[in-house]
Amino acid sequence: MKARKSLAAMLLALAVAVPPAFAAMPAHPSLQVATLAGKPWSLAAQRGHWVIVNFWATWCVPCIKEMPDISAFVQSHAGVRAIGLAYDDSKPADIRAFLAKHPVSYPVAQVTMDKPPKDFDAPNGLPTTYLIAPDGSVAKRFIGPVTGALLGQAIGTAKRRG
Repeated sequence: MKARKSLAAMLLALAVAVPPAFAAMPAHPSLQVATLAGKPWSLAAQRGHWVIVNFWATWCVPCIKEMPDISAFVQSHAGVRAIGLAYDDSKPADIRAFLAKHPVSYPVAQVTMDKPPKDFDAPNGLPTTYLIAPDGSVAKRFIGPVTGALLGQAIGTAKRRG
């Protein structure tokens, strides 16, 4: 456990200290995953809503801290959806057990470190969150934990740029 906390701290520090080199993501990324509940989930099916795409891991302390904030934000904003992407090589049963202790109000899928979603840059640090606008474009990328206030501010800024 101590090694995981140290690794999480090191990844977060690296994400902040080293400017990330991102591949050119598509303007309107696609994402199709199977949730841990066995249901298909598609980013395209969420058009017309703001979507939070949150990469996290069971061993990531900042990820665990932000999960209730994302859940509360989704529950209190009718036009917002979310998908949690467990960027974790743990067994799906272990991730389900983790979620039983740390429940969220949005679906969760697992993406392994060797096969990140093709239209999203592999996270250089966790948590990494993308805010997708109702038209399917990336409105904001966050590296590090998010709060409801940060999400609300990013949506407000994107609407003003609109």
